[in-house]
Amino acid sequence: MILVTGGTGLVGSHLLLQLVKNGNCVRAIHRKKSNLNQVLKIFSNYTEKAEELFKQIEWQEADINDIPALEQAFLGITHVYHCAALISFDPKDYHKLKESNVYGTANIVNLCLANAIKKLCYVSTIGTIGKSINGKMATEDSDWSETNANVYALMKQKAEMEVWRGSQEGLSVVMVNPGVIIGPTKWNQGSGMLFSTAYKGFNFYPPGGTGFVAVHDVVRILILLMESSIINERYIIVAENLSYQEILKKVSNALGKKPPRKKLKIWQLKIFRLADFCRSKLTGKQRKITRNSIHSFQNRQFFENKKIKKDLTFEFEKLTETINFTAECFLREN
Repeated sequence: MILVTGGTGLVGSHLLLQLVKNGNCVRAIHRKKSNLNQVLKIFSNYTEKAEELFKQIEWQEADINDIPALEQAFLGITHVYHCAALISFDPKDYHKLKESNVYGTANIVNLCLANAIKKLCYVSTIGTIGKSINGKMATEDSDWSETNANVYALMKQKAEMEVWRGSQEGLSVVMVNPGVIIGPTKWNQGSGMLFSTAYKGFNFYPPGGTGFVAVHDVVRILILLMESSIINERYIIVAENLSYQEILKKVSNALGKKPPRKKLKIWQLKIFRLADFCRSKLTGKQRKITRNSIHSFQNRQFFENKKIKKDLTFEFEKLTETINFTAECFLREN
């Protein structure tokens, strides 16, 4: 039986759909307040048998820091996909991120070792890949530094160390570092914000750019890696390197909106950061613009995907197709 953590998220929900469609026995853990209807909604974007497939999943309530609940969840498990993560770029969430992403991952690794799990697949982030310098492609071997790294990347890098620690103790692991993942999701967070922002028709776009990939490609790669003989390797998963202007233009066109035409200046972003900081202090809501995010806007990143293409003989799908499909889902729901 396969265990999936983070099954209510973008990657986890799409992974669950593909696993049950492939006929696998799957158990997924979820937190007490998780909205399982979100997973059913994702399924319904792809098939009329959404409820039938959803019922094939064995759902079990368990937080990744609740050891007794996790021990129950691991009973009878042979393979684990660890997709769960707290996502925040707000420095004030440092301790929450450490507890969930670092300690939680350590718990998963320890239980994999204790239960002789055959293989662990860990979903990390492109943020833990070393920076590309002067437009040169970053690879899996590029040196990573904590300097100017956001708090999310810092904690995910520490989580990766827990996974590699597990590999040294005899656990077979594979790790993926996806770029910004595009696909139907919650529209008020993550890559869903690209669609909700473009839909509002703002005329400004941030400078810089990064790597992007379709959620379907991420899921296909996860399953192929798990079923392969590959162990103790990490892979960049990026289909295209795009500027933020380019990605917002594609999303805007798919939504039937005018694409943004004016690039935000760094001094404007600094003013927005100050206003965002004050808003966060007054309301307690997460910050959206930090000093590190402004630094990332100033330095466009480029990522190489040769390793995954070579090792799996893999070809990425056209990102425009996924953007158009995701836009259809957004318009249908909004």
